[in-house]
Amino acid sequence: MNPPIPCNDCYITIVTYAEQVEWIVLVLRLPTEPSRDRVAVWRELRKGGAIQLGHGSWAVPAKPVFQACVDRVVELVERGPGDVLVLNAEGARDLSATRLETLFGAAREAEWTEFVSDCEKYLAELEREIAKQKFTLAELDEEEQSLDRLRRWHRELTMRDVFGVPTAAVAADRLTASEAGLADYAERVYQALSGE
Repeated sequence: MNPPIPCNDCYITIVTYAEQVEWIVLVLRLPTEPSRDRVAVWRELRKGGAIQLGHGSWAVPAKPVFQACVDRVVELVERGPGDVLVLNAEGARDLSATRLETLFGAAREAEWTEFVSDCEKYLAELEREIAKQKFTLAELDEEEQSLDRLRRWHRELTMRDVFGVPTAAVAADRLTASEAGLADYAERVYQALSGE
């Protein structure tokens, strides 16, 4: 394992592999108007886990999980009056390769941190409902939907986190705690509705 690398108030440790990671670099040129086209492309890139390298340039690891994102971005850009170049690349120097991995790892770390925060909010919501003794099927259904959203989000982040950043383990623990919290709440709803 390499030593930690500072990155915007945090440290990321990147595990290097025997061979250098290949990247797909997208270079985009889109007109300023209508802005909805640029926003649609930007949202797709963010949703797909791409990191922005500069104005109009983005990168993702050249792994199969990212190919659908690349294909959708190309389709969106070509549908409008824009241009896109899709390039295969790798860092020409070790420092460049490490920097790409660090940027990508920092983006995943930020996503996992946000996920952990949402799990904490979910657990706090369950505690509030228990404190209010709001044990209804409607509320249980709402909480189940919220947990399903967290599970989907966790699956998406896991697929994109090809380097395995440290907060991923914390996120898995918080998802497990959220599942246990819902199981406890569901049991309380059952007891309340059955008169136990």
